[in-house]
Amino acid sequence: MVLGIESSCDETGAGLVQDGVLLGHAVASSMDEHARFGGVVPEIAARAHVHAAAPVVRAALAEAGLEMADIGAVAVTTGPGLSGALQVGVAAAKGFAYSLGVPLYGVHHLAGHVAADTLEHGPLPDPCMVLIVSGGHTSLLLVRDLARDPIVHLGDTLDDAAGECFDKVARVFGLPYPGGPAVDRAARTGDPRAVAFPRPLTGPRDDKYAFSFSGLKTAAARWAEQHRASGRPLPVEDGAASLQEAVADVLTKKAVAACRDHGVDTLVVVGGVAANSRVREMAQQRCDAAGITLRVPPLRLCTDNGAMIAAVGDLLVRAGAEPAPLDVSIDPSAPLEYAALHPVSGTAKTAKTAKAARASRAAKAARTTSAA
Repeated sequence: MVLGIESSCDETGAGLVQDGVLLGHAVASSMDEHARFGGVVPEIAARAHVHAAAPVVRAALAEAGLEMADIGAVAVTTGPGLSGALQVGVAAAKGFAYSLGVPLYGVHHLAGHVAADTLEHGPLPDPCMVLIVSGGHTSLLLVRDLARDPIVHLGDTLDDAAGECFDKVARVFGLPYPGGPAVDRAARTGDPRAVAFPRPLTGPRDDKYAFSFSGLKTAAARWAEQHRASGRPLPVEDGAASLQEAVADVLTKKAVAACRDHGVDTLVVVGGVAANSRVREMAQQRCDAAGITLRVPPLRLCTDNGAMIAAVGDLLVRAGAEPAPLDVSIDPSAPLEYAALHPVSGTAKTAKTAKAARASRAAKAARTTSAA
């Protein structure tokens, strides 16, 4: 049984997974503490993780009806994310692994989002197309064996991610933080055709798999400014619905095109923005029309959680992957190349190099003495 710990941003999560089955999980969010600042404050997030790490693990164990001694391995997010927040999670994971005498696995946060779908729908098809959409990341990935094979990036965002666009425009519209859910709620009573917002990077000469939401964000902000400057009330619901329609249109069009181009018949949509109702609806419509199977995790597994990290740890254990070294560190800006992420700090690397050099000199001296 694998314990997974997630602390990359403002949610502290713990999950328990064995043989691909989710046994229990718990999440503590510090979102309310950040709301008055309009975004996540790293120092507040790190302190919240310190207070929540042990309680969420106990809550996950209680939900599963298990004891600490039942844990056979620990997996933890080692990047990317907020540096201080990641440090708390890694320190907690090291403490649990050391005290229990079990192996520790470092996990890439985005690989966790991919693996979250396996807890609901079973093993991922080989290959499958994965669209990751969150507050900080928007990527199209070609995934084979998540535990063993490299992850192929077909396209990534060149600037703002889809979730970041929602958050920033929501603030301009006067909607509360977090912006994604607020935009989704406001859009329910709006007209998605009311404002002709642009569809970035969808022209014939554009990179067909790359994303860009900075221009869309700016267009929405200018539209709101012009309304206010003219003294007219801002039709927030129409703006939210039109913005959401533009984002969903771009995301799903590129994802379905990637499936067709690469002969892949399964699309997996994951990440926080996968909880958006219009993204899910449009993805289903376009996949049905193209004969593509769509897989989207349930809402509770779309946002950050420990279950998804435990799912990756479980895959790594079953694949016979090497555990992380005891001096595993964090990488706040780690690129997604493999599901396992075992960075070692520069200080530790220097110490290792020095130790190896000393051992080499000692061995050389011993050989010289022996020869003499």
